[in-house]
Order: sequence, then C-alpha cells, then structure tokens
Amino acid sequence: MAGKVDKKYFVTELKETVGDAPWTPVFADNEGERVLSLDGEVIKGAFYMETAWFLPGDWPQKTGSLKSRTIGEHVHDFDEAISWMGSDPDDRYNLNGEVELWIDGKQNFLTKSFIAFIPAGTKHGPINIRRIDKPMFHFTAGMGKKYVK
Repeated sequence: MAGKVDKKYFVTELKETVGDAPWTPVFADNEGERVLSLDGEVIKGAFYMETAWFLPGDWPQKTGSLKSRTIGEHVHDFDEAISWMGSDPDDRYNLNGEVELWIDGKQNFLTKSFIAFIPAGTKHGPINIRRIDKPMFHFTAGMGKKYVK
C-alpha cells in the first residue's frame, strides 16, 4: 500500500497557522513557500518545527521594502534552532544567497549553509533575506510545544 502512513508519527500536509507568530513574511509570486510544520497541535506532544523553500527573485526589491520580508526582533522561553541550507549538491555549504540574522543585538551576514542555536531568552531578529541565487531550504525548530513569542 504505497503512501499509507500512521498520522500519529508523520506530517505530510501543511498546518496553515504557526502559533501566535505576530508576522507573516510577504513573498512575491514563486519566491517562497512554507512546506511542512509541526507542533503539539499537529501531533500530540511534538515540539515546534517549520520548513520552507525560498526561491530566487528580486530580494528585497520586488515587494518594495525589506520591512515586508522581515521577521522582527523577538525572544522565546524555549531554545530554538534556525537554519538555511543551499541546494547545490556539488557545493552544499554555499548558501547561494545571503541571510542577515541579528542575535543578541549583533548583526550577522551568512553566505554559507548554517544552523544557528538561539538559547531561550536570547533576543534575535530581525531576520532578512538579502539575496537568493539558487533555491534555499529553511527550517526552524524550538523545544516548545507551540510557537510562542
């Protein structure tokens, strides 16, 4: 029976809303798409996780401003991992783009595939996509049962 899975353990469809996130980044057509997400409402007892693809485009010019694509400064009461990965199998550490990620008041510009560990209580953001040359895969995960700012 191809495709049969136990929904108690697998997520195969997107949950449209993400906890109480106070923002929804704006994407121009064909530039970004959330893929799958997980939390205690999707699977009982699960931690928070979200995945997305970010695609090449006129970052940030196409929507008119960086602000419309920015995740603002915030803090969580749980540890969080934030990641972007390049998609070139011949150069997997090359992000093929640039992400600006502020952590604890310090600005970071990333051009390599990365995972950032954000300890509970640490201010982070804004997060800005500065440039995308090839598709980038993104995920974020937090040890909370639900995304809570």
